[in-house]
Amino acid sequence: MAEHPDPDDVVLSPHERLALRSIEAELSCDRRLARSMRGEPGSRLWLPLSVALLACASLFLVVMGILTSDPVVIWCFAGLWPFTLLQAFRLLCRAKRGGERFTSWL
Repeated sequence: MAEHPDPDDVVLSPHERLALRSIEAELSCDRRLARSMRGEPGSRLWLPLSVALLACASLFLVVMGILTSDPVVIWCFAGLWPFTLLQAFRLLCRAKRGGERFTSWL
């Protein structure tokens, strides 16, 4: 049975080493890739969780604002709602960019 060679034992020609260094340099300039490589495995859950919590808080504030007509509650909703929409938009953009389904975040 043939043994697989150890990847550390591979010898590259000078041309291959130069090409590899240029590829690594290009990849290191990609901030999005570097951020995703640095990210923790559970970090992909924070955005959907924050959208869900913001949506619940917004819904609570709009219902309380309608029931009580308290200006403070209405202004709290007015301040929270744009942030909720922004986070929801980021979540949808990430879903479209990654080609993932919503169930993959659960």
